[in-house]
Amino acid sequence: MFDARKPSPAVAALRPSEYTAALIQALRAEPSRVCGVRALEIGCGSGVILAVLGGLGAASLCGIDIEEDAIATGHALLRDLGHDAEIHRGDMWQPVASRRFDLIVANLPHFPMDHFEVAGRLSTWSSGGIDGRELLDPFLEGLPDHLAVNGRALITHNAFVDVGRSRRILERYGLAMHIVNTVLVHIANEKIDLMTPSILRAEEGRSIHRYGPHVFADMHIVEIATAGTRS
Repeated sequence: MFDARKPSPAVAALRPSEYTAALIQALRAEPSRVCGVRALEIGCGSGVILAVLGGLGAASLCGIDIEEDAIATGHALLRDLGHDAEIHRGDMWQPVASRRFDLIVANLPHFPMDHFEVAGRLSTWSSGGIDGRELLDPFLEGLPDHLAVNGRALITHNAFVDVGRSRRILERYGLAMHIVNTVLVHIANEKIDLMTPSILRAEEGRSIHRYGPHVFADMHIVEIATAGTRS
């Protein structure tokens, strides 16, 4: 049985972040839009977002992650909470090729830095590449082929990772995005030290806020849907 009181190293590495909490808050704010949907999470990690979706009444749950530890941890958590879910190990959209979902959620690694382990997490759970968009762009490009009619996506999006570029990508496919909420998240000094210098210089004082040794940044919860269908 899953026991969160005695986490294994894998569970500890997959611990939920402030980003996860903000995404959960957005989902819980509109439970009627989760009830009865076919839900997919890209990068399901610990499985806690899938657990929230199940608790809010999603009709089916599907998760994808590239790390084997995430598959085992997610299965254990969901089984312990009484939720049926399919969780696949694979790269981005590959395990669900040709399938469509009513709701797609993602809290992808999109911090602009090279591939390093940070605070006990593998690079696949923290780094988004030099510009932060190594996973974000393929996710956005793949959305049109996996959103059902009237479907939507809900994702985390750092304010310092070119929100305008994301809008332009989506517009090419007739999709629109709007910011549901913006929260301030703490950025550990070890991550700031690894951040791509050009982005840090451009964003400090704008979306990145430094107070002595403490650094915070703006992070958006973003909804994506067919243009003109926002409700």
